[in-house]
Amino acid sequence: MAIEHVTQPEPDQGLQDGIGSALLKILLLEDSDLDTELLGAVLDDLGHRYTIDRVMTAPDFTAAAASCAHHLILADYVLPTFDGLSALAIARAQCPGIPFVFVSGTLGEDVAVEALKRGATDYVTKQRLDRLPRTIMRALAETRAHAERERALQDLRDLNATLEARVEARTSDLAAANAELHRQIAERERVEEALRQAQRLEAVGQLTSGVAHDFNNLLTVISGNIEFLERAVPDERSKRRLQMMRGAADRGARLTAQLLAFSRRQRLEPTPVELNQTVASMRDLLQSSIGGAVRIEMTLQPDLWSALVDATQIELVILNLAINARDAMAVGGCLTIETANVALAQAPARPEEPAPGEYVMLAVSDTGSGIAPEVLTRVFEPFFTTKAVDKGSGLGLAQVYGFVKQSGGGVRIDTRVGEGTSVRIYLPRAELASPSGEAPRPVIDGAALRHAGDRPVVLVVDDDSAVREITTTILSETGYRIREAGSGLAALTALEGDACVDLIVLDFAMPGMNGAEVACEIRRRWPHLPVMFVTGYADTAALMQAGEVGAERIVQKPFQGGELERKAAAILAGAPADRGGLRLVVGQRNSA
Repeated sequence: MAIEHVTQPEPDQGLQDGIGSALLKILLLEDSDLDTELLGAVLDDLGHRYTIDRVMTAPDFTAAAASCAHHLILADYVLPTFDGLSALAIARAQCPGIPFVFVSGTLGEDVAVEALKRGATDYVTKQRLDRLPRTIMRALAETRAHAERERALQDLRDLNATLEARVEARTSDLAAANAELHRQIAERERVEEALRQAQRLEAVGQLTSGVAHDFNNLLTVISGNIEFLERAVPDERSKRRLQMMRGAADRGARLTAQLLAFSRRQRLEPTPVELNQTVASMRDLLQSSIGGAVRIEMTLQPDLWSALVDATQIELVILNLAINARDAMAVGGCLTIETANVALAQAPARPEEPAPGEYVMLAVSDTGSGIAPEVLTRVFEPFFTTKAVDKGSGLGLAQVYGFVKQSGGGVRIDTRVGEGTSVRIYLPRAELASPSGEAPRPVIDGAALRHAGDRPVVLVVDDDSAVREITTTILSETGYRIREAGSGLAALTALEGDACVDLIVLDFAMPGMNGAEVACEIRRRWPHLPVMFVTGYADTAALMQAGEVGAERIVQKPFQGGELERKAAAILAGAPADRGGLRLVVGQRNSA
């Protein structure tokens, strides 16, 4: 029998702590209807909604207890068919977590103690039913506290059971984080070292380009005056000495050319080059240069892309690398030259390495002594060499580095001490030729502005008076009328006064306005005037600002073999200076 009752007073906080706001479900084991009514009256004082499921027999009690659907069990001790201790045993077996309170009129002290020992929560005599609400609240609170303790203990047991696994997982996480931190530190150190190396090479490059430019000016004066003296000196002994001086000047010019290659200031003429043909055609030259004791092997990819490089310079690079390989092999050995098409996706780890992209790769490998790590970090520095005195200038790899970087590529060195070295250079792939819709710019003949029979007028602009004297002397002896200016501003002022000149010869490196800036201003104000550069180095990015400048409009200092006179005459005649050569358009160059 179920009895549900709702009480009106405010709910007791102790009972709320025991079961919350849920309906209090009570299982009552009582055979007396009167006592049941008395219990209901007392329970109304709880101030909480409750329901009573009343049973009187052992089977009914056993079934109700097995459902574990109650919050509290109230039981009489003396029953017609079985006693309260038997009911307690059933309750402890079926629903041990439900508080069990005896409510009896015959429960003695000894029996009560025995009941508590067997698991009863409390007892109340029917003569003191006023104590029942407090007893119920205490029983429910203790049961809830016991359940919470059991949950906490179970959580602790579960925690201990998984602690070792969690410690192991956390240790693994920390080890992974530590490894990642070490990797990041190593990567940062590598990047910082690469940055320092790039800055060092850039600083050395700027220094060497400035030194080479000034040195070229000095060589121009020396070579020019040697040429003039050779014409005036009659005896053979003096001529031989002048030839020795010219040879020394030529060696100095070659040295500055290597410096300019390292600093990426050399003049290049990039054209599509078939490297397989270049390498194959150099076999005899390489064999004679490195000697018969070294065996040469070539592994050339059949479908090799064309490389966009200066054909002459790439031959010098291959020869430089072959000679370095020969010097690394004490006796005999094998030199291997390999070509391949490569597509790089990885970012460069060092400043000399190539950026991601498609390249034509040329590798020169040897079976020599290899390169030690402390030497490898400095091999591209100019004048650094491990060879004996008078055995090497230390400019070979520096020239290779400057050439490939200016060409838009890169270089990598793989080496093992005692096993050999492989130097791989990566050259930009030549794009497929596309028809140009741009019409060639017409050349205006300055002679058309003059009277018949007048000699062409050449304006020579150079801040170095000694170099300017050599230049003007050569051109005047060729038959031109000469005007001079010691700076870009002076040249513009002179042209404002009289722009009737046939050719302007501009030094590139000048204080204030450099040659490219002067050429841009001349092109803007006097577009019909042709310009030719004379320079110790050619800064291609700045020359590009001056418009389309070809190799026929650049003369390298010191002047060689009548190049100045020949190119000046070709410009004035409106034809390329070297019909057998390949035209270089600076706008097509990569000044990496």
